[in-house]
Amino acid sequence: MPLFLRPPRLVPGSRVAALSLSSGFVTEVLDRYRAGVRQAAQEFGWEVVPAPNALRGPEYLYEHPQARADDLHWALQNPDIAGMVSIIGGDDSLRLLPFLRPELIRAHPKVLLGFSDTTVTLTQFLRAGVMAYHGPALLTDLAENGGMHPFTVESLRRAVVEEPGEYDLQPAPEWTEARQEWTAELQEVRRPFLPGDGWTWLQGETPAQGHLIGGCVEVLDMLCGTPGWPAPGLWRGAVLALETSEEVPPPAQVGYWLRNYAAQGILGGLAGLLLARPRGYTPGMTQELYGWVRRVLREAGRADLPVVANLDFGHTSPQLTLPLGEQARLDPVAGRVTVRG
Repeated sequence: MPLFLRPPRLVPGSRVAALSLSSGFVTEVLDRYRAGVRQAAQEFGWEVVPAPNALRGPEYLYEHPQARADDLHWALQNPDIAGMVSIIGGDDSLRLLPFLRPELIRAHPKVLLGFSDTTVTLTQFLRAGVMAYHGPALLTDLAENGGMHPFTVESLRRAVVEEPGEYDLQPAPEWTEARQEWTAELQEVRRPFLPGDGWTWLQGETPAQGHLIGGCVEVLDMLCGTPGWPAPGLWRGAVLALETSEEVPPPAQVGYWLRNYAAQGILGGLAGLLLARPRGYTPGMTQELYGWVRRVLREAGRADLPVVANLDFGHTSPQLTLPLGEQARLDPVAGRVTVRG
């Protein structure tokens, strides 16, 4: 069972570096950026400060992936910085891999928070033996219209603020994928939400436990086969958490990715599987996805694997913060997912 270093908690007064690890889109929505900074201060007392290159703009950051990696290293080595949050995702943080220094991640364990394309960097933290946090980005749930959702606040507080201890994940009472322009005029206009519809346990009868690993499945597909892909031992005994992006990959494609995991031996060694609420799916697509998951697991001889779907992490809001590297216990009979914070 892999052991991971736990970064120090983020407390009121902590300085948190805002990182543009992927897209430099933030300079086009600076009002939204300021809203995220303001709301993080209001809810948690954090002082969010930009890393040196974080606000350089999309063209510069696209042309200089090393500058993005340099920002991560700056935040890790700066004693005044307690943690880091990804500003937004994108599609090319894979280009940071040649420049990342895992020894700095290991030597200076700090909270890294983000999702989507940040999956690349979160995974490098796990490879370095340091926990990472799959959760809100600065421009998304931290800058949520009308204020952060209480569900997001509570989960983030449990994961990175409060002292470690066991707690159960919960389904969100409401959810949304509604698009709304990121303008100052609409910042205080709350998005429409739908009532929460709970989790779906797809299979499994016996409780199981393992360390959390995973992220955005499309980004993991980009990472597969590169030097940044986790070694077999990091997958063994894990609870794999997968979410899909706003690009809405077809259910069959998700099934094909899972078949790849089966061929690598990953599915055979898992302790459990968490599937996020898929953004942009119709009810029919969701059922097709569940069918593919069951089919591939049956092919891999894993009809025993506990699988729970429709969890609130990833590309819908509000979202859970998952402490990657931490232990999670799935109990299909009790309908519980328990993690340490």
